[in-house]
Amino acid sequence: MSDQFQHEPSVVVPGWWDRRIGVAAAVAAAGLYGLIAAWATPRGPVTTLNALLAIGAGLLVGVFAGLVMRSRWAMLLAPITFVAVFELARIATVGPLVDGLNLGSTYGIVAFVLGRGLHGVLTVLPMIIGVSLGVAAARGLDRGTQIRTGRASVGRWARAAVAGLAVLGLIALSVAVLRPAQTDAIVSADGEPMPGSVAELTRVPAGGHDLAVMIRGTSVDRPVLLYLAGGPGGSDIGAMRKHGQDLEKAFVVVTFDQRGTGKSYDNLDPTATLTLDAAVADVIDVTDYLRERFGQDKIYLVGNSWGSILGVLAAQRHPELFHAFVGAGQMVSPRETDQIFYTDTLAWARSTGNTQLERQLVASGPPPYTTMLDYEPALTYEHQVYPYDDTLVAESSNGFSDNLFVAEYSLMEQLHGLAGFLDVFTVLYPQLQEIDLRTQVTQLQVPVYLVQGRHEARGRAEPAQQWFQLIDAPTKKMVIFELSGHRTLFQQPNLFYQLMTTTVLGRT
Repeated sequence: MSDQFQHEPSVVVPGWWDRRIGVAAAVAAAGLYGLIAAWATPRGPVTTLNALLAIGAGLLVGVFAGLVMRSRWAMLLAPITFVAVFELARIATVGPLVDGLNLGSTYGIVAFVLGRGLHGVLTVLPMIIGVSLGVAAARGLDRGTQIRTGRASVGRWARAAVAGLAVLGLIALSVAVLRPAQTDAIVSADGEPMPGSVAELTRVPAGGHDLAVMIRGTSVDRPVLLYLAGGPGGSDIGAMRKHGQDLEKAFVVVTFDQRGTGKSYDNLDPTATLTLDAAVADVIDVTDYLRERFGQDKIYLVGNSWGSILGVLAAQRHPELFHAFVGAGQMVSPRETDQIFYTDTLAWARSTGNTQLERQLVASGPPPYTTMLDYEPALTYEHQVYPYDDTLVAESSNGFSDNLFVAEYSLMEQLHGLAGFLDVFTVLYPQLQEIDLRTQVTQLQVPVYLVQGRHEARGRAEPAQQWFQLIDAPTKKMVIFELSGHRTLFQQPNLFYQLMTTTVLGRT
């Protein structure tokens, strides 16, 4: 490498220029950018603005490095310097997307792609392209540059064509990143926005953060329904947009992206304050905002999976704020659920001859675990261990990925949908290991409705049935949706709408 570096024939440099100065300047620029990026965006570009700045800054640093080094070796030196400084400077940041590489697991590969891979596309790739542009500009500035042969001329045009295509690619990427998130207006039969309706994406102050909500309803005078997604770390704005439209006729439906999830991923840090207590307090803050904005003393609270635990705890803490609590895919004891999943998955692995999975499960032992990656073998085979025909319901097992492709998410929010799940789960899930509603919440001062799927995994269904028998509430009712599994409100949305409008509204 050093011999080629010293005798690269493509550029004849002016007499005043010293290669060592160029190398030092390129390293300094890339290193300084690494420090700034680690301070401003330790998890890499998160928002649309972050992404655009990363593309622009990476391109400029690359152009500068190419100009001062006058060598395509800057394509290696500048990115390597940036990455090294950036990784060292953000070493205190924790989470699966920034921790050490774990490419031996699906979760680890996903974390690498969404973390370092995405950052590389938005920062390192523009830097490399910038270097090529900088070197080309240096050739143009240096009057001593000579084209010695016809082959060199062809090579120069080929490089120019490649550089042009790369620039066009960056422009296309920037345009894609710039696409704003939006939600369509609710329209009447004539196609015009319905008077008195609401359809917006906004931010709500909660716990010192501005957290994202989608608010939709045919009339602002309807009762307010606040929906809490599962996870921890899930975002269901897309699911509600696709499968919750009937609810908009009877309610002002508010879909809340909890801190660190979906459209609220940019509020993940500091993770030290992302606690169970804080999550419950955020629900109360959002509830108070909605009560004041829509002039209602109480609202309806609906939670799915982890969101059902969060909803129960919020209703226990402040029952005066809620007409009723509705739990879909009710969770009761995450520890017991995971242990049942582990037992059933191990039995399934043995019965199907999946010796590799069996070895993994035996080696790790039953949960709880210390890291999210350890949960992968025990939790990711749910649809094989508890199979049922999900082609009969509105939302199939592909719901997570399908629901991301709605206009309500920007490109960066779509790319970070799964990242939010990984990061928030890692922080919050260990805090849920001592939760057991059967002993901690045996009484609620609001009506309680549980909406369970006939095909719900037994690790969730059995504790939910036990809790329902124990809970003392002004009204309680459990409804079984025959075709559903865990996400009843999205799998059979018509039945859920009927339940909410006839049973829940009619009795509260």
